[in-house]
Amino acid sequence: MQRRPICEDDLHAWADGRLDAERRAEVEAWLAEDPARAERVADWRADAQLLRAAYDPVAAEPIPARLRAVVERRPVRSWRAAAAVGWLALGLLAGGLGGYQAGRETAPETVAASDLPRQAALAHAVYSPEIRHPVEVGAEEEAHLVAWLSKRLGAPVRVPDLAAKGFALLGGRLIPTPAGAGAQFMYEDAGGRRLTLYVSGREAGDVPSAFRYAEENGIAVFYWVDERFAYALSGQFGRSDLLPLATAVHHQLVP
Repeated sequence: MQRRPICEDDLHAWADGRLDAERRAEVEAWLAEDPARAERVADWRADAQLLRAAYDPVAAEPIPARLRAVVERRPVRSWRAAAAVGWLALGLLAGGLGGYQAGRETAPETVAASDLPRQAALAHAVYSPEIRHPVEVGAEEEAHLVAWLSKRLGAPVRVPDLAAKGFALLGGRLIPTPAGAGAQFMYEDAGGRRLTLYVSGREAGDVPSAFRYAEENGIAVFYWVDERFAYALSGQFGRSDLLPLATAVHHQLVP
């Protein structure tokens, strides 16, 4: 009997330990054919284990009403969407318990907008320290990266060019957000300093806004919302150092 094709759902289920013995053996045989893809999926499992180790102690805590509202106001269409919302809600709760306090210069327009810098800073804190696997798809495959993420986010995604500011694109990855699929692009300068651009679909209550500033546990964030996406540029910089970078990104994405 011909083996069923291995799909992305199978890989995520393998990483989460949810396959039966027969299908797990098929997936592992398929992964064994290509060490590069085996290593990539093994990294997914390692990331999941790290997240569980970090956040399981607070998993039993009640989810705040503002996060329950995010889940309740949109249908969850698949287990992967449900998992994305659940992990991000848990991550935001853990971030709040761990001391993520925003220092915003102006009041945000909506609850969803007020969460944006925290979500971006959390994603920056998780991925920017990575040495071997800082991104899921490297800059050498930028065209593929943009096409893939545009398809997943449901609208054309653009990658700002920060070469004139001394930052080269490392690549990007797919990330979960309260609005569903999101993206993170990572940049690095000659000194090894890293920036991340968080891109999320707009929440129902979001309104377009000029960019604003927040600081989350030592991570500076400039963020804004346009007609289609919410954006946040994050890095461990002073505000005055991040401002020209954020301005360059904002001008490229919101002409």
